[in-house]
Amino acid sequence: MPAPETAQSSHAIVIGAGLAGLVATAELVAAGKTVTVLEQESEANLGGQAWWSFGGLFLVDTPEQRRMGVKDSLELARQDWFGAAGFDRPEDAWGRQWAESYLQFAAGEKRAWLKERGVGFFPVVGWAERGGYGANGHGNSVPRFHITWGTGPGVVAPFARAVREGVDRGLVTLKFRHRVDGLIVQNGEVVGARGAVLAPDAAVRGAASARTVVGDFEQYAGATIVTSGGIGGNHDMVRAQWPQRLGTPPKHMLSGVPAHVDGRMLGISEEAGANLVNGDRMWHYVEGITNYDPVWARHGIRILPGPSSLWLDASGRRLPVPLFPGFDTLGTLAHIQSTGYEHSWFVLTQKIIEKEFALSGSEQNPDLTGKDVRLLARRVLPGAPGPVEAFKEKGVDFVVAETLGELVKGMQRLSPDVAIDAALVRREVEGRDRQLDNDFSKDAQITAIRQARHYRGDKLIRVAAPHKLLDPEAGPLIAVKLHVLTRKSLGGIETNLDGQVLRAGGEPVPGLYAAGEASGFGGGGIHGYRSLEGTFLGGCIYTGRQAARAVARG
Repeated sequence: MPAPETAQSSHAIVIGAGLAGLVATAELVAAGKTVTVLEQESEANLGGQAWWSFGGLFLVDTPEQRRMGVKDSLELARQDWFGAAGFDRPEDAWGRQWAESYLQFAAGEKRAWLKERGVGFFPVVGWAERGGYGANGHGNSVPRFHITWGTGPGVVAPFARAVREGVDRGLVTLKFRHRVDGLIVQNGEVVGARGAVLAPDAAVRGAASARTVVGDFEQYAGATIVTSGGIGGNHDMVRAQWPQRLGTPPKHMLSGVPAHVDGRMLGISEEAGANLVNGDRMWHYVEGITNYDPVWARHGIRILPGPSSLWLDASGRRLPVPLFPGFDTLGTLAHIQSTGYEHSWFVLTQKIIEKEFALSGSEQNPDLTGKDVRLLARRVLPGAPGPVEAFKEKGVDFVVAETLGELVKGMQRLSPDVAIDAALVRREVEGRDRQLDNDFSKDAQITAIRQARHYRGDKLIRVAAPHKLLDPEAGPLIAVKLHVLTRKSLGGIETNLDGQVLRAGGEPVPGLYAAGEASGFGGGGIHGYRSLEGTFLGGCIYTGRQAARAVARG
């Protein structure tokens, strides 16, 4: 093995080249500081998970909202955030402060700051996590999900560009295939990082890469910022931290993130003195479908559903109110895991899939990602978006049939180990359909569909006109088998509002900072128990900026 790399000194080390790491590095470059970026994957993975994302950003009281007739305010957003978070632990103290600070950012300079860097937004604002429990409970009272023009790559681009400009100016050194195995601590202060140099690997973005070690390194700096992400690619760690309130940990899960999102740096940071909090808080989706063209192992894609699909458990029983599509992610996850089965079903029509199905991810939205206006215009025309139709035709989780009897038989073929009660399915479908005979209904989901169409954006491109599932003109019928899909850690490294990593006693670990998902997007738990969506990318941006500015101040 060759001799270790010669230790070099810089103002800061940034561990991880995802969005939080890029933002932190860009901010340090703007302050004229030198930065060494250590990333265990190849340059093809620059931007991390953010590159794969739909690009949704939580913003408050924006021109986009006002143009769509939405009245929003910081006060309403605060009510929604804290109603969703349910902060109830002593270790939520910093999470609460981060939440208040982030809300001020989201309602204040966030949009203008991003626009200055070239980030634009799709004019129709999405309505995610609608809640359904009451004014002070979980959920967004109004649409706040602002889709970036260019999706995830559009969010990453300005910060990646700033980092590369830093390289050209001699301020940034990018060290890919450098896996951090430990932090260097001297007299209680973190002064750098050490680890292994991995062999070059030509794997495409997101694909598993080799772990062959060809050398080692030590890197020193005045400050070290951990921006290494969460645990979603490490299913063993997810199960180990799975909370009882979410039921039994699933034996089978799809991965919404690449395998290298493994949580290694959490333990490494803890060894250096960091306090890890709220590890049992996590965010996983229940609308996962198997990717017919996977990039990584167990690669799943999330359906971003409108509110009209009938949601059934594995045996065919309708999910309880208000567990409708798009209303309460973790509430639905907890219910499904309490049924004794790990999957569920959407039952819908062609009319619904054409209007209401979107697939999360930059690669599944070529119109928005490619900023293709002509392709985007097809969304208002008849027919489902091309990527959705491709999954319907090629995906292993889809059943298409002309009659309900044929549909149930197809569902049974996809889940031979679970007896589906055909009579119960028919009763649920026909009972739901009878509620469409009048313009009023006792069915809470039908009421929610009609109410959603009062919002201009939903009526235009997101929510199908109410109709009977058994209406032949709306067909064919479609059933989609849904799986648990891992995604985000809501807990992590405890930090103060400067991103300084804290010890268990509350004092900072000198020289050590954290940002992004590794820090629970701030304080070790900015979301509390639940997210309002669109808050993960924004959390990476804000915490990365905060930590870098603190480091730059010295």
